[in-house]
Amino acid sequence: MGIGATAGVAAVGGIALSAQASTGTSASGPGTLTFDPEAYTKKTITITTADGSEKDVVYHFWAPITYVTSPVDTDHQTLVVSVPVEIDGKAVDASNAPIVFANEVGGYFPATVKDATGVGQATMEMSGGAPPAGGASGAPSGLPSTGASPGDDGSANDMTDAAGGRVSLPQLALAAGFVVVEPGCRGRTLTDSAGNYYGTAPAAIVDLKAAVRYIRFNKGRIPGNTERIVSTGTSAGGALSALLGASGDSRIYDKYLKAAGAADASDAIFASADWCPITDLEHADGAYEYCWGTSVTQTTGKGVDQTVSKDLRTLFAEHQAALKLRGLNGFGALTARNYDQYLLTTYLQPAATTYLASLSDSARTTYLAKNTFITWKGGRATFTWDDYVTHVGARKKDAPAFDAFDLSAGENNEFGKDTTEARHFTAYGLEHDTTGLGAKRLDSDIPEKLNLMNPMYHIGRENPGRARHWWLRVGTNDTDSSPVIVANLAAALHGLGDDVNSLMYWDQGHGSNTDPGDFIAWISKVSGHRK
Repeated sequence: MGIGATAGVAAVGGIALSAQASTGTSASGPGTLTFDPEAYTKKTITITTADGSEKDVVYHFWAPITYVTSPVDTDHQTLVVSVPVEIDGKAVDASNAPIVFANEVGGYFPATVKDATGVGQATMEMSGGAPPAGGASGAPSGLPSTGASPGDDGSANDMTDAAGGRVSLPQLALAAGFVVVEPGCRGRTLTDSAGNYYGTAPAAIVDLKAAVRYIRFNKGRIPGNTERIVSTGTSAGGALSALLGASGDSRIYDKYLKAAGAADASDAIFASADWCPITDLEHADGAYEYCWGTSVTQTTGKGVDQTVSKDLRTLFAEHQAALKLRGLNGFGALTARNYDQYLLTTYLQPAATTYLASLSDSARTTYLAKNTFITWKGGRATFTWDDYVTHVGARKKDAPAFDAFDLSAGENNEFGKDTTEARHFTAYGLEHDTTGLGAKRLDSDIPEKLNLMNPMYHIGRENPGRARHWWLRVGTNDTDSSPVIVANLAAALHGLGDDVNSLMYWDQGHGSNTDPGDFIAWISKVSGHRK
Protein backbone atom coordinates (compact mmCIF):
# COMPACT_ATOMS: atom_id res chain seq x y z
CA MET A 1 0.00 0.00 0.00
CA GLY A 2 1.03 3.63 -0.24
CA ILE A 3 1.12 6.59 -2.51
CA GLY A 4 1.51 6.37 -6.26
CA ALA A 5 4.33 8.74 -6.86
CA THR A 6 4.98 9.80 -10.41
CA ALA A 7 5.14 8.79 -14.01
CA GLY A 8 8.01 6.99 -15.68
CA VAL A 9 10.71 8.60 -17.76
CA ALA A 10 11.77 7.62 -21.24
CA ALA A 11 13.36 9.43 -24.16
CA VAL A 12 11.26 12.00 -25.96
CA GLY A 13 13.76 13.56 -28.30
CA GLY A 14 16.95 15.48 -27.81
CA ILE A 15 17.19 17.87 -24.90
CA ALA A 16 20.62 19.42 -24.62
CA LEU A 17 21.85 22.18 -22.35
CA SER A 18 24.84 24.27 -23.37
CA ALA A 19 26.47 27.71 -23.40
CA GLN A 20 26.50 29.21 -19.94
CA ALA A 21 27.43 32.88 -19.66
CA SER A 22 26.75 34.31 -16.25
CA THR A 23 25.59 37.92 -15.99
CA GLY A 24 24.93 38.12 -12.29
CA THR A 25 24.84 36.38 -8.91
CA SER A 26 23.24 32.96 -8.72
CA ALA A 27 20.70 33.32 -5.94
CA SER A 28 19.29 35.47 -3.21
CA GLY A 29 19.72 34.21 0.31
CA PRO A 30 17.38 33.93 3.30
CA GLY A 31 16.10 37.19 4.72
CA THR A 32 15.27 38.98 1.49
CA LEU A 33 12.29 38.50 -0.76
CA THR A 34 13.28 40.92 -3.50
CA PHE A 35 13.88 39.26 -6.85
CA ASP A 36 17.00 40.46 -8.63
CA PRO A 37 16.21 40.79 -12.35
CA GLU A 38 19.92 40.82 -13.24
CA ALA A 39 21.01 37.72 -11.31
CA TYR A 40 20.57 35.24 -14.15
CA THR A 41 22.69 32.91 -16.24
CA LYS A 42 22.15 32.78 -19.98
CA LYS A 43 21.56 29.29 -21.34
CA THR A 44 20.50 27.49 -24.48
CA ILE A 45 18.46 24.33 -24.84
CA THR A 46 17.03 22.30 -27.70
CA ILE A 47 13.51 21.12 -26.87
CA THR A 48 11.47 18.56 -28.76
CA THR A 49 7.91 19.85 -28.70
CA ALA A 50 4.67 17.90 -28.53
CA ASP A 51 4.37 17.75 -32.34
CA GLY A 52 7.87 16.30 -32.68
CA SER A 53 9.58 19.44 -33.95
CA GLU A 54 12.67 20.88 -32.31
CA LYS A 55 13.08 24.40 -31.00
CA ASP A 56 16.31 26.09 -30.02
CA VAL A 57 15.61 28.23 -26.98
CA VAL A 58 17.85 30.85 -25.42
CA TYR A 59 16.70 31.64 -21.92
CA HIS A 60 17.66 33.35 -18.69
CA PHE A 61 17.94 31.08 -15.68
CA TRP A 62 17.85 32.19 -12.05
CA ALA A 63 19.55 29.66 -9.77
CA PRO A 64 17.85 28.58 -6.52
CA ILE A 65 16.24 31.49 -4.69
CA THR A 66 14.91 31.15 -1.14
CA TYR A 67 11.27 32.26 -1.18
CA VAL A 68 10.66 32.76 2.56
CA THR A 69 12.50 34.85 5.15
CA SER A 70 12.45 32.18 7.88
CA PRO A 71 13.28 28.93 6.08
CA VAL A 72 13.66 25.74 8.07
CA ASP A 73 15.17 23.97 5.06
CA THR A 74 16.87 25.93 2.31
CA ASP A 75 17.44 22.77 0.29
CA HIS A 76 13.69 22.65 -0.30
CA GLN A 77 12.21 26.10 0.30
CA THR A 78 13.75 27.53 -2.86
CA LEU A 79 12.66 28.01 -6.46
CA VAL A 80 14.23 28.51 -9.88
CA VAL A 81 13.03 30.75 -12.70
CA SER A 82 13.46 30.27 -16.46
CA VAL A 83 12.53 32.99 -18.97
CA PRO A 84 12.78 32.57 -22.76
CA VAL A 85 14.47 35.41 -24.63
CA GLU A 86 14.93 33.83 -28.06
CA ILE A 87 13.23 30.91 -29.83
CA ASP A 88 14.65 29.64 -33.11
CA GLY A 89 16.56 32.85 -33.57
CA LYS A 90 13.57 35.11 -32.96
CA ALA A 91 13.54 37.44 -29.96
CA VAL A 92 10.88 36.72 -27.35
CA ASP A 93 9.36 39.23 -24.95
CA ALA A 94 8.07 37.21 -22.01
CA SER A 95 7.43 40.21 -19.77
CA ASN A 96 3.68 39.59 -19.91
CA ALA A 97 3.70 35.83 -20.57
CA PRO A 98 1.81 33.34 -18.38
CA ILE A 99 3.86 31.88 -15.54
CA VAL A 100 3.81 28.08 -15.43
CA PHE A 101 4.33 27.04 -11.80
CA ALA A 102 5.48 23.43 -12.12
CA ASN A 103 5.80 21.49 -8.89
CA GLU A 104 7.73 18.20 -8.97
CA VAL A 105 6.08 16.53 -5.99
CA GLY A 106 5.30 12.83 -6.14
CA GLY A 107 4.09 10.67 -3.28
CA TYR A 108 4.06 13.71 -0.96
CA PHE A 109 7.86 13.36 -0.90
CA PRO A 110 10.09 16.44 -0.79
CA ALA A 111 10.88 18.27 -4.02
CA THR A 112 14.09 20.20 -4.57
CA VAL A 113 15.75 22.48 -7.07
CA LYS A 114 19.01 22.85 -5.12
CA ASP A 115 21.05 21.10 -7.83
CA ALA A 116 19.13 22.49 -10.82
CA THR A 117 21.30 24.16 -13.45
CA GLY A 118 18.57 24.62 -16.03
CA VAL A 119 14.89 24.28 -16.80
CA GLY A 120 13.14 20.99 -16.00
CA GLN A 121 15.75 19.74 -13.52
CA ALA A 122 13.75 19.85 -10.30
CA THR A 123 13.63 16.47 -8.57
CA MET A 124 11.43 14.56 -6.19
CA GLU A 125 13.28 12.91 -3.29
CA MET A 126 12.04 9.53 -2.18
CA SER A 127 13.95 9.55 1.08
CA GLY A 128 14.68 12.13 3.72
CA GLY A 129 17.08 12.70 6.55
CA ALA A 130 18.27 15.02 9.26
CA PRO A 131 19.84 18.38 8.45
CA PRO A 132 23.61 18.47 8.82
CA ALA A 133 24.87 19.36 12.28
CA GLY A 134 24.67 23.08 12.96
CA GLY A 135 22.57 23.82 9.90
CA ALA A 136 18.90 24.29 9.07
CA SER A 137 19.09 22.79 5.63
CA GLY A 138 17.59 19.30 5.50
CA ALA A 139 19.82 17.02 3.47
CA PRO A 140 18.08 13.90 2.20
CA SER A 141 19.93 10.63 2.49
CA GLY A 142 19.53 9.81 -1.18
CA LEU A 143 17.96 10.69 -4.49
CA PRO A 144 16.02 8.33 -6.72
CA SER A 145 17.48 7.56 -10.11
CA THR A 146 15.74 8.59 -13.29
CA GLY A 147 14.61 6.19 -15.95
CA ALA A 148 12.67 4.07 -13.49
CA SER A 149 9.25 2.57 -13.91
CA PRO A 150 6.14 4.71 -13.34
CA GLY A 151 5.87 5.68 -9.73
CA ASP A 152 9.60 5.36 -9.04
CA ASP A 153 11.35 8.18 -10.87
CA GLY A 154 12.54 11.51 -9.56
CA SER A 155 10.38 13.97 -11.46
CA ALA A 156 6.63 14.31 -11.27
CA ASN A 157 6.39 16.59 -14.29
CA ASP A 158 8.32 14.12 -16.43
CA MET A 159 5.16 12.33 -17.51
CA THR A 160 4.65 9.74 -20.22
CA ASP A 161 2.92 10.13 -23.55
CA ALA A 162 0.90 7.44 -25.31
CA ALA A 163 4.04 5.84 -26.74
CA GLY A 164 5.86 5.83 -23.41
CA GLY A 165 7.97 8.86 -24.27
CA ARG A 166 8.96 11.58 -21.86
CA VAL A 167 6.87 14.72 -21.42
CA SER A 168 8.54 17.58 -19.56
CA LEU A 169 5.99 20.32 -18.99
CA PRO A 170 8.53 22.92 -17.82
CA GLN A 171 10.50 22.54 -21.05
CA LEU A 172 7.42 22.50 -23.27
CA ALA A 173 6.18 25.65 -21.54
CA LEU A 174 9.52 27.38 -22.05
CA ALA A 175 9.49 26.45 -25.75
CA ALA A 176 6.02 27.98 -26.00
CA GLY A 177 7.36 31.32 -24.76
CA PHE A 178 6.04 31.06 -21.19
CA VAL A 179 7.91 31.90 -18.00
CA VAL A 180 8.59 28.80 -15.92
CA VAL A 181 8.92 28.72 -12.13
CA GLU A 182 9.87 25.43 -10.48
CA PRO A 183 9.50 25.41 -6.69
CA GLY A 184 11.00 23.03 -4.22
CA CYS A 185 9.03 22.18 -1.09
CA ARG A 186 9.25 20.10 2.03
CA GLY A 187 7.84 16.59 2.09
CA ARG A 188 6.75 13.87 4.43
CA THR A 189 10.07 12.03 4.94
CA LEU A 190 12.15 14.95 6.21
CA THR A 191 13.33 14.80 9.82
CA ASP A 192 15.53 17.04 11.92
CA SER A 193 18.46 15.96 14.09
CA ALA A 194 16.07 15.05 16.92
CA GLY A 195 13.97 12.81 14.68
CA ASN A 196 11.06 15.22 14.35
CA TYR A 197 9.16 15.17 11.06
CA TYR A 198 9.02 18.70 9.69
CA GLY A 199 7.74 18.08 6.17
CA THR A 200 4.43 16.38 6.90
CA ALA A 201 1.03 18.02 6.36
CA PRO A 202 0.59 20.89 5.74
CA ALA A 203 4.24 21.73 4.96
CA ALA A 204 4.12 21.10 1.20
CA ILE A 205 1.10 23.30 0.49
CA VAL A 206 2.40 26.01 2.82
CA ASP A 207 5.66 26.07 0.88
CA LEU A 208 3.95 26.18 -2.51
CA LYS A 209 1.73 29.02 -1.34
CA ALA A 210 4.77 30.86 -0.06
CA ALA A 211 6.43 30.40 -3.45
CA VAL A 212 3.38 31.86 -5.19
CA ARG A 213 3.42 34.78 -2.78
CA TYR A 214 7.08 35.37 -3.64
CA ILE A 215 6.17 35.56 -7.34
CA ARG A 216 3.29 37.93 -6.78
CA PHE A 217 5.26 40.06 -4.31
CA ASN A 218 7.84 40.60 -7.07
CA LYS A 219 5.41 41.87 -9.69
CA GLY A 220 7.32 44.15 -12.03
CA ARG A 221 10.64 42.60 -11.07
CA ILE A 222 10.14 38.96 -11.98
CA PRO A 223 9.37 38.44 -15.68
CA GLY A 224 5.90 37.25 -16.64
CA ASN A 225 2.32 38.10 -15.77
CA THR A 226 1.91 37.50 -12.06
CA GLU A 227 -1.88 37.56 -12.53
CA ARG A 228 -1.64 34.57 -14.88
CA ILE A 229 0.02 31.86 -12.77
CA VAL A 230 -0.83 28.34 -13.96
CA SER A 231 0.12 25.55 -11.56
CA THR A 232 0.86 22.02 -12.72
CA GLY A 233 1.40 18.76 -10.86
CA THR A 234 1.09 15.00 -11.11
CA SER A 235 -0.11 12.42 -8.57
CA ALA A 236 0.38 13.92 -5.10
CA GLY A 237 1.76 16.93 -6.96
CA GLY A 238 -1.53 17.02 -8.85
CA ALA A 239 -3.35 17.02 -5.53
CA LEU A 240 -1.22 19.94 -4.36
CA SER A 241 -1.82 21.80 -7.62
CA ALA A 242 -5.56 21.30 -7.16
CA LEU A 243 -5.29 22.44 -3.55
CA LEU A 244 -3.30 25.49 -4.59
CA GLY A 245 -6.04 26.33 -7.08
CA ALA A 246 -8.91 25.73 -4.68
CA SER A 247 -7.50 27.45 -1.58
CA GLY A 248 -6.18 30.76 -2.89
CA ASP A 249 -5.90 33.34 -0.09
CA SER A 250 -7.67 31.09 2.41
CA ARG A 251 -7.06 32.41 5.92
CA ILE A 252 -6.64 28.94 7.45
CA TYR A 253 -3.00 28.93 6.27
CA ASP A 254 -2.11 32.33 7.71
CA LYS A 255 -0.31 31.16 10.83
CA TYR A 256 1.80 28.70 8.87
CA LEU A 257 2.73 31.23 6.21
CA LYS A 258 3.59 33.82 8.85
CA ALA A 259 5.83 31.36 10.66
CA ALA A 260 7.66 30.61 7.40
CA GLY A 261 8.19 34.28 6.63
CA ALA A 262 6.14 34.26 3.44
CA ALA A 263 5.76 37.47 1.48
CA ASP A 264 2.84 39.78 2.19
CA ALA A 265 1.05 39.05 -1.07
CA SER A 266 -1.74 36.96 -2.54
CA ASP A 267 -1.27 33.21 -3.03
CA ALA A 268 -4.19 32.90 -5.44
CA ILE A 269 -3.44 31.45 -8.87
CA PHE A 270 -5.14 31.87 -12.22
CA ALA A 271 -5.41 28.25 -13.36
CA SER A 272 -4.73 24.77 -12.03
CA ALA A 273 -3.66 21.75 -14.09
CA ASP A 274 -3.80 18.42 -12.27
CA TRP A 275 -2.83 15.00 -13.61
CA CYS A 276 -4.05 11.96 -11.67
CA PRO A 277 -4.36 13.93 -8.40
CA ILE A 278 -4.27 11.76 -5.30
CA THR A 279 -6.43 13.88 -3.04
CA ASP A 280 -9.55 13.95 -0.84
CA LEU A 281 -7.59 11.49 1.28
CA GLU A 282 -10.15 11.08 4.04
CA HIS A 283 -12.61 9.70 1.49
CA ALA A 284 -10.18 8.12 -0.96
CA ASP A 285 -10.38 4.62 0.52
CA GLY A 286 -14.10 4.40 -0.19
CA ALA A 287 -13.75 5.80 -3.70
CA TYR A 288 -11.00 3.28 -4.39
CA GLU A 289 -13.12 0.33 -3.30
CA TYR A 290 -16.09 1.61 -5.29
CA CYS A 291 -14.06 1.20 -8.47
CA TRP A 292 -11.58 -1.57 -7.73
CA GLY A 293 -13.19 -3.51 -4.86
CA THR A 294 -13.64 -6.72 -6.83
CA SER A 295 -10.21 -6.68 -8.46
CA VAL A 296 -7.25 -8.77 -7.35
CA THR A 297 -4.08 -6.99 -6.26
CA GLN A 298 -0.96 -6.78 -8.40
CA THR A 299 1.31 -8.07 -5.65
CA THR A 300 -0.67 -11.13 -4.52
CA GLY A 301 -2.97 -11.96 -7.40
CA LYS A 302 -5.71 -12.35 -4.81
CA GLY A 303 -8.76 -10.34 -3.88
CA VAL A 304 -8.84 -8.04 -0.86
CA ASP A 305 -10.83 -8.59 2.32
CA GLN A 306 -14.38 -8.14 1.06
CA THR A 307 -15.73 -7.19 4.47
CA VAL A 308 -13.36 -4.24 4.52
CA SER A 309 -14.10 -3.43 0.89
CA LYS A 310 -17.86 -3.47 1.45
CA ASP A 311 -17.56 -1.33 4.59
CA LEU A 312 -15.59 1.25 2.65
CA ARG A 313 -18.03 1.20 -0.25
CA THR A 314 -20.81 1.93 2.22
CA LEU A 315 -18.86 4.89 3.56
CA PHE A 316 -18.32 6.06 -0.01
CA ALA A 317 -22.06 5.95 -0.70
CA GLU A 318 -22.76 8.07 2.37
CA HIS A 319 -20.11 10.61 1.48
CA GLN A 320 -21.14 10.84 -2.15
CA ALA A 321 -24.73 11.51 -1.17
CA ALA A 322 -23.61 14.23 1.24
CA LEU A 323 -21.65 16.03 -1.50
CA LYS A 324 -24.85 16.67 -3.47
CA LEU A 325 -22.94 16.96 -6.72
CA ARG A 326 -24.49 16.96 -10.16
CA GLY A 327 -22.75 15.41 -13.12
CA LEU A 328 -21.57 17.12 -16.26
CA ASN A 329 -23.69 17.32 -19.42
CA GLY A 330 -26.97 17.36 -17.49
CA PHE A 331 -26.41 13.94 -15.92
CA GLY A 332 -28.13 14.79 -12.66
CA ALA A 333 -27.34 13.91 -9.05
CA LEU A 334 -24.26 11.75 -8.58
CA THR A 335 -24.77 8.83 -6.20
CA ALA A 336 -23.21 5.46 -5.52
CA ARG A 337 -26.06 3.91 -7.47
CA ASN A 338 -25.29 5.68 -10.73
CA TYR A 339 -21.65 6.72 -10.51
CA ASP A 340 -20.48 3.76 -12.58
CA GLN A 341 -22.83 4.78 -15.38
CA TYR A 342 -21.71 8.39 -15.04
CA LEU A 343 -18.08 7.44 -15.45
CA LEU A 344 -18.96 5.26 -18.44
CA THR A 345 -20.92 7.85 -20.37
CA THR A 346 -18.99 10.98 -19.38
CA TYR A 347 -15.40 9.76 -19.39
CA LEU A 348 -14.66 6.12 -20.17
CA GLN A 349 -16.60 5.49 -23.36
CA PRO A 350 -15.60 8.88 -24.81
CA ALA A 351 -11.96 8.06 -23.95
CA ALA A 352 -12.17 4.74 -25.75
CA THR A 353 -13.94 6.38 -28.68
CA THR A 354 -11.23 9.03 -29.02
CA TYR A 355 -8.50 6.40 -28.87
CA LEU A 356 -10.11 4.05 -31.39
CA ALA A 357 -10.92 6.88 -33.78
CA SER A 358 -7.24 7.86 -33.76
CA LEU A 359 -6.17 4.43 -35.02
CA SER A 360 -5.87 3.31 -38.61
CA ASP A 361 -8.59 0.96 -39.82
CA SER A 362 -6.29 -2.05 -39.57
CA ALA A 363 -4.99 -1.11 -36.11
CA ARG A 364 -8.54 -0.54 -34.88
CA THR A 365 -9.65 -3.91 -36.20
CA THR A 366 -6.74 -5.59 -34.43
CA TYR A 367 -7.45 -3.80 -31.14
CA LEU A 368 -11.15 -4.66 -31.22
CA ALA A 369 -10.35 -8.30 -31.97
CA LYS A 370 -8.29 -8.41 -28.79
CA ASN A 371 -10.87 -6.48 -26.77
CA THR A 372 -14.17 -8.01 -27.72
CA PHE A 373 -15.97 -6.41 -24.77
CA ILE A 374 -16.06 -3.15 -26.75
CA THR A 375 -18.86 -2.57 -29.23
CA TRP A 376 -17.75 -0.20 -32.01
CA LYS A 377 -20.70 1.17 -33.91
CA GLY A 378 -21.21 4.44 -35.72
CA GLY A 379 -17.79 5.65 -34.66
CA ARG A 380 -18.58 5.20 -30.97
CA ALA A 381 -17.32 2.74 -28.36
CA THR A 382 -19.65 1.23 -25.76
CA PHE A 383 -19.14 -1.38 -23.04
CA THR A 384 -20.30 -2.21 -19.53
CA TRP A 385 -18.77 -1.16 -16.23
CA ASP A 386 -17.97 -4.74 -15.24
CA ASP A 387 -16.18 -5.31 -18.53
CA TYR A 388 -14.19 -2.11 -18.02
CA VAL A 389 -13.05 -3.19 -14.54
CA THR A 390 -12.06 -6.60 -15.91
CA HIS A 391 -10.16 -4.89 -18.73
CA VAL A 392 -8.16 -2.76 -16.27
CA GLY A 393 -7.15 -5.89 -14.39
CA ALA A 394 -5.33 -6.03 -11.07
CA ARG A 395 -5.45 -3.14 -8.64
CA LYS A 396 -2.22 -1.62 -7.30
CA LYS A 397 -3.18 -1.24 -3.66
CA ASP A 398 -4.61 -3.32 -0.83
CA ALA A 399 -7.61 -2.36 1.27
CA PRO A 400 -7.63 0.23 2.67
CA ALA A 401 -5.52 1.84 -0.01
CA PHE A 402 -4.61 5.03 1.85
CA ASP A 403 -5.22 4.81 5.62
CA ALA A 404 -3.64 1.40 6.13
CA PHE A 405 -4.55 -0.54 9.23
CA ASP A 406 -0.84 -1.15 9.90
CA LEU A 407 0.12 2.49 9.18
CA SER A 408 2.26 1.41 6.23
CA ALA A 409 0.81 3.73 3.58
CA GLY A 410 2.62 6.86 2.53
CA GLU A 411 -0.43 8.88 3.44
CA ASN A 412 -0.12 7.68 7.05
CA ASN A 413 3.35 9.22 7.03
CA GLU A 414 1.96 12.41 5.43
CA PHE A 415 -0.08 12.88 8.60
CA GLY A 416 2.80 12.07 10.93
CA LYS A 417 3.74 14.56 13.63
CA ASP A 418 6.77 15.32 15.78
CA THR A 419 8.60 12.00 16.23
CA THR A 420 5.57 9.92 15.25
CA GLU A 421 6.23 8.68 11.72
CA ALA A 422 2.69 7.71 10.79
CA ARG A 423 -0.84 8.27 12.08
CA HIS A 424 -4.35 7.28 11.16
CA PHE A 425 -6.47 10.01 9.60
CA THR A 426 -9.83 8.22 9.24
CA ALA A 427 -12.05 6.83 11.96
CA TYR A 428 -12.34 3.55 10.05
CA GLY A 429 -8.58 3.15 9.80
CA LEU A 430 -8.14 3.83 13.50
CA GLU A 431 -10.99 1.50 14.47
CA HIS A 432 -9.28 -1.38 12.66
CA ASP A 433 -5.72 -0.48 13.64
CA THR A 434 -3.40 -3.50 13.81
CA THR A 435 -0.41 -1.79 15.44
CA GLY A 436 -1.76 -1.88 18.98
CA LEU A 437 -2.53 1.82 19.35
CA GLY A 438 -5.68 1.31 21.39
CA ALA A 439 -6.84 4.87 20.74
CA LYS A 440 -10.55 5.53 20.43
CA ARG A 441 -10.40 8.89 18.67
CA LEU A 442 -8.25 10.44 16.01
CA ASP A 443 -5.65 12.89 17.26
CA SER A 444 -7.24 16.29 17.80
CA ASP A 445 -5.22 18.06 15.10
CA ILE A 446 -6.17 15.63 12.32
CA PRO A 447 -9.45 17.34 11.26
CA GLU A 448 -7.63 20.64 10.71
CA LYS A 449 -4.82 18.92 8.81
CA LEU A 450 -7.38 17.24 6.53
CA ASN A 451 -9.00 20.59 5.74
CA LEU A 452 -5.61 22.10 5.02
CA MET A 453 -4.83 19.31 2.54
CA ASN A 454 -8.16 18.82 0.75
CA PRO A 455 -9.26 21.00 -2.21
CA MET A 456 -12.83 19.75 -1.81
CA TYR A 457 -13.01 21.47 1.58
CA HIS A 458 -12.35 24.84 -0.06
CA ILE A 459 -14.49 24.18 -3.13
CA GLY A 460 -17.40 23.23 -0.90
CA ARG A 461 -17.14 26.65 0.71
CA GLU A 462 -16.93 28.43 -2.65
CA ASN A 463 -13.63 30.04 -1.70
CA PRO A 464 -13.59 33.35 -3.63
CA GLY A 465 -9.82 33.16 -4.14
CA ARG A 466 -9.88 29.88 -6.05
CA ALA A 467 -8.65 29.53 -9.61
CA ARG A 468 -11.37 29.70 -12.25
CA HIS A 469 -9.69 27.59 -14.96
CA TRP A 470 -9.01 23.86 -14.54
CA TRP A 471 -7.30 21.16 -16.59
CA LEU A 472 -7.96 17.68 -15.13
CA ARG A 473 -6.58 14.41 -16.52
CA VAL A 474 -6.23 10.77 -15.46
CA GLY A 475 -5.56 7.48 -17.24
CA THR A 476 -8.39 4.95 -17.37
CA ASN A 477 -6.01 2.17 -16.21
CA ASP A 478 -4.70 4.17 -13.25
CA THR A 479 -5.26 2.17 -10.05
CA ASP A 480 -3.00 4.35 -7.88
CA SER A 481 -6.24 6.13 -7.04
CA SER A 482 -9.86 6.15 -8.20
CA PRO A 483 -11.27 7.97 -11.24
CA VAL A 484 -14.03 9.12 -8.90
CA ILE A 485 -11.57 11.56 -7.31
CA VAL A 486 -11.00 13.43 -10.57
CA ALA A 487 -14.65 13.21 -11.61
CA ASN A 488 -15.86 14.62 -8.28
CA LEU A 489 -13.34 17.44 -8.47
CA ALA A 490 -14.54 18.31 -11.99
CA ALA A 491 -18.22 18.11 -11.06
CA ALA A 492 -17.79 20.29 -7.97
CA LEU A 493 -15.89 22.98 -9.88
CA HIS A 494 -18.30 22.88 -12.82
CA GLY A 495 -21.15 23.31 -10.37
CA LEU A 496 -19.59 26.59 -9.25
CA GLY A 497 -19.43 27.81 -12.84
CA ASP A 498 -15.67 27.39 -13.31
CA ASP A 499 -14.06 26.64 -16.67
CA VAL A 500 -13.31 22.90 -16.40
CA ASN A 501 -11.51 20.90 -19.09
CA SER A 502 -11.57 17.29 -17.89
CA LEU A 503 -11.09 13.97 -19.65
CA MET A 504 -9.49 10.56 -19.26
CA TYR A 505 -6.80 8.85 -21.34
CA TRP A 506 -7.83 5.44 -22.60
CA ASP A 507 -5.59 2.50 -21.60
CA GLN A 508 -3.14 4.85 -19.88
CA GLY A 509 -1.77 4.42 -16.38
CA HIS A 510 -0.55 6.69 -13.61
CA GLY A 511 1.17 9.88 -14.68
CA SER A 512 0.12 9.71 -18.32
CA ASN A 513 -0.11 12.82 -20.48
CA THR A 514 -1.12 12.09 -24.05
CA ASP A 515 -2.15 15.63 -25.04
CA PRO A 516 0.62 17.97 -23.86
CA GLY A 517 0.32 20.10 -27.00
CA ASP A 518 -3.34 20.70 -26.25
CA PHE A 519 -2.43 21.76 -22.72
CA ILE A 520 0.09 24.33 -23.95
CA ALA A 521 -2.53 25.69 -26.36
CA TRP A 522 -5.06 25.77 -23.50
CA ILE A 523 -2.76 27.98 -21.41
CA SER A 524 -2.55 30.49 -24.26
CA LYS A 525 -6.30 30.42 -24.71
CA VAL A 526 -7.41 30.89 -21.11
CA SER A 527 -4.69 33.42 -20.32
CA GLY A 528 -5.25 35.43 -23.49
CA HIS A 529 -1.53 35.29 -24.25
CA ARG A 530 -0.32 36.08 -27.73
CA LYS A 531 3.33 35.91 -28.68
